[in-house]
Amino acid sequence: MAGTVIYEQQDTVAIISMNRPDSLNGFTSELCGELLLAFEKAHRDDSVRVVVFTGEGRAFSAGADLKEGFSGDRTTQAKLLFEYGPVLLAIAQIPKPVIAAVPGFAAGIGLSFALHSDLLVMADGSFLLSPFTTISLLPDGGANWMLVRQLGYHRAYQLCVESERISAERCLDLGLANKVVPANDLREKTVAWARELGKRAPLSLAATKKVMRHAMDNDWHSSFTLEAAEQQILSESDDAEEGIAAFLEKREPKFMGK
Repeated sequence: MAGTVIYEQQDTVAIISMNRPDSLNGFTSELCGELLLAFEKAHRDDSVRVVVFTGEGRAFSAGADLKEGFSGDRTTQAKLLFEYGPVLLAIAQIPKPVIAAVPGFAAGIGLSFALHSDLLVMADGSFLLSPFTTISLLPDGGANWMLVRQLGYHRAYQLCVESERISAERCLDLGLANKVVPANDLREKTVAWARELGKRAPLSLAATKKVMRHAMDNDWHSSFTLEAAEQQILSESDDAEEGIAAFLEKREPKFMGK
């Protein structure tokens, strides 16, 4: 990683931070490439159980860096498919919870990355913004899919076409965010939550993420079938045996991820 991403680890928590504060963490080809490497590293590392995804400075991300513009060897469509897409897929497929921590704001495709994470913590005073109708573009990075499913068509369309700033408190009310915390404590409280989640059975966290993401875009029967298959695998794991023993013995379980 050349510096546009900071990767650090605290106990079982990997912290992946976009590090372009002077440009409000605007997305570039380089940033996408380094984010992909960071999520791949967290995926491979068995000592990592939860990932915190955030941005350095005043914002999570202002979206695509418009100074980079639409220039370069790739078309806009190709950039979305082959630069942004792999990072979004890595977030969806990593078998560990990804918690986005939003300081300031997340706009444009920055909004998409925040919402695409498994959990979302926002600083008080922060907001989400889909500004595309002000620059004659449309929401991207899967934002249309996510917002319609989470909010319903009418509300999602209104928020996007009016380019409304969605405050942290309203995001909480709408179910877009899980928690709102004081801005000065954002990283500390998010990492603390991640540490607590890291004490849960990692196989269970991974299977629940897999089945719930499947359920978002599939029917009840296929979701039920996948759920049953995953439950069979979990029931035969050492961690399930340990979890049940710890419950009966009234002690904290020691999960090993196998």
